[in-house]
Amino acid sequence: MAVRRLLGLAGAGGRRGCCAKRPLPADFVEALRAVAGAPHVSTAAAVREQHGRDESVHSCAPPDAVVWPRDVAQVQELAALCYRCDVPMVPFGTGTGLEGGVTAVQGGVCFDLSRMDRISELRVEDFTVAVEPGVTRKALNSYLRASGLWFPVDPGADASLCGMAATGASGTNAVRYGTMRPNVVNLRVVLPDGRLLHTAGPGRHFRYRRGWSRPGGPGPWVQGGGRPHPAPVARGRKSAAGYDLTSLFVGSEGTLGFLTRATLRLHPVPEAVVAAVSAFPSVRAAVDCTVSVLQAAVPVARIEFLDEVMVGACSRYSGVELPAAPTLFLELHGSQHSLAEQVRQTEELARLHGGSDFAWAQEAEERNRLWAARHNAWYAALALRPGCKGYSTDVCVPISRLPDIVVETKRDLEESGLTGPLVGHVGDGNFHCILIFDPEDPDETRRVKDFTDRLGRRALALDGTCTGEHGVGLGKRALLREEVGEEALATMRHIKAALDPKNLMNPGKVL
Repeated sequence: MAVRRLLGLAGAGGRRGCCAKRPLPADFVEALRAVAGAPHVSTAAAVREQHGRDESVHSCAPPDAVVWPRDVAQVQELAALCYRCDVPMVPFGTGTGLEGGVTAVQGGVCFDLSRMDRISELRVEDFTVAVEPGVTRKALNSYLRASGLWFPVDPGADASLCGMAATGASGTNAVRYGTMRPNVVNLRVVLPDGRLLHTAGPGRHFRYRRGWSRPGGPGPWVQGGGRPHPAPVARGRKSAAGYDLTSLFVGSEGTLGFLTRATLRLHPVPEAVVAAVSAFPSVRAAVDCTVSVLQAAVPVARIEFLDEVMVGACSRYSGVELPAAPTLFLELHGSQHSLAEQVRQTEELARLHGGSDFAWAQEAEERNRLWAARHNAWYAALALRPGCKGYSTDVCVPISRLPDIVVETKRDLEESGLTGPLVGHVGDGNFHCILIFDPEDPDETRRVKDFTDRLGRRALALDGTCTGEHGVGLGKRALLREEVGEEALATMRHIKAALDPKNLMNPGKVL
């Protein structure tokens, strides 16, 4: 608790305080077993602890029971039971979150939705598919392999797709394909009292305008059978029917209901892909190059920044030989013909900013090796100080302000005496500082807390956000208030109260 208090993570708000847990009603667990079946309900301490934490620094807060529903009807019946008995409910996917979103700070029942893993309604011509919450992004893309389509949102971890929708996840491909928000077209939601809601109407798969994803974009995209067709426009959903309830639930972090099916927008697999790495003489030079590439409308799919500390850590951890200098990882998607021009433009812009010659990789094995090093950044950072904890920050600013905030953050890190390699999806103005610290050292823990507060407020001062993709969870509720203001926060509370009047859905998070 001392570490949580110093990091500002103690307390949960809501109807009951974080430590004011109530015991489950008599015979309640037996009622759960009557609905889900005895093998699908557990009160074992080890199981509850496993479901009371994610990959964040937040302390474990186990639920009183864990249940594994197998279909949406069971979720409805279980939710209605909890609602009648005033028992808190916490959705659980794969537990890969970074803001304590699955911690059961008021106890209650954890709904582990991983056994609902059906993929249905693949519509190749409409670029859509429906998935249940147990389906992960890797499982979906494996399923889609023969279709010529893929789902590109990639937060690094093999997360549940409904969990990604719940947190409004993003990732390395967002600069071209967008975050979860524009890629979710419908949600089937079980509300806290067990009612069923289809946010865009039952069975709706909205059509997209066909056309280039950006002016001057790459040549034809190739579907599985070799038939070329253009990519759908990034924001071409053609519906003006009422409030956008789908977007309301994307990013709601399990506080409004259970996402039991998501209809997702798919994208054609590109004809050709090439990845590249270039080192730069300074942090500012690398980030300035990023801005120049975007301003030149080079249609990059991924553009990732790693500072010299992060590059060195990734090189040692993943066995990839890279110079210990601020570095950009890029990936370009398109036709063979269009890629040649994109490569030329990118190399010219990098040279203007002092970048080294690009090391290009077109073969899938070599590209995967490079991106595996990037995706292992979290574990590479932890290896810098074995036995210590990691705390991943997450801010996002307008792209024009990115060079200033990255340079200032680097200076702040050095002055604070903290170990915190920088890594980020800089094509979106989003970056992370992975702070490695000793939780038994109160002074270092306090410096981490002070640094993260300054970073969040620095982003807000530059018209940015305190979280680009991790979500608010437990740790960023104060920053959310500063970001959106009291009126917006009051409106969020009214929405929460309308859908969850008893404050039973994942209480203590976000608000």
